[in-house]
Amino acid sequence: MSTLVGYARVSTREQNPASQVAELRAAGAVRVFVDHGESSRIEDRPDWLACLDYLRPGDTLLIRALDRIAGSEKMAIETIGNLDERGVNIRSLTEPMIDTTTPMGRALFGIVAVFAQLRVDTIRENTRRGLAYARAQGRVGGRPTVMTPERTAAAARLHAEGESIAHIARVLGVGASSVSRALAKWDEEHGQELAHSA
Repeated sequence: MSTLVGYARVSTREQNPASQVAELRAAGAVRVFVDHGESSRIEDRPDWLACLDYLRPGDTLLIRALDRIAGSEKMAIETIGNLDERGVNIRSLTEPMIDTTTPMGRALFGIVAVFAQLRVDTIRENTRRGLAYARAQGRVGGRPTVMTPERTAAAARLHAEGESIAHIARVLGVGASSVSRALAKWDEEHGQELAHSA
């Protein structure tokens, strides 16, 4: 028998998840898991893991929005793909396109996933070409980044704790765009490491 299971998350312990929970209950969720003060970039959130353990084939995961379960496009697609492999559907209350309980919803998500992967592959290919051209011109790479490995690790830690890009940039004394690029690269590299180790 199919069960509607809700998941809610707030980034800080000061925030109240009551409105999310109420929306999920109103939509039919018989059980709602809630994480407090957990970043969406962290996959091992306590109640998220409990929610995944609770879900059974045929169940539908209800969320208010996709950013409640994933902090990046890549993470969202991987999460939905993993749920699909387990026979679990997902439905977002605020994003009609995210609803794998219907044939149209599954088709739309499939299209989104294909274009998202194409964008990632295109960015990688353009980066490889740019670096190859730079080497051919006698340059090793572009401008030296202000984000050293130590700063990047600190930024990833702060972001995992729920701090904003702007706050992290102020703490590290660098530009917000530098922090964003470093975190995106961090996510990609560590995501690949997890995939290889799985």
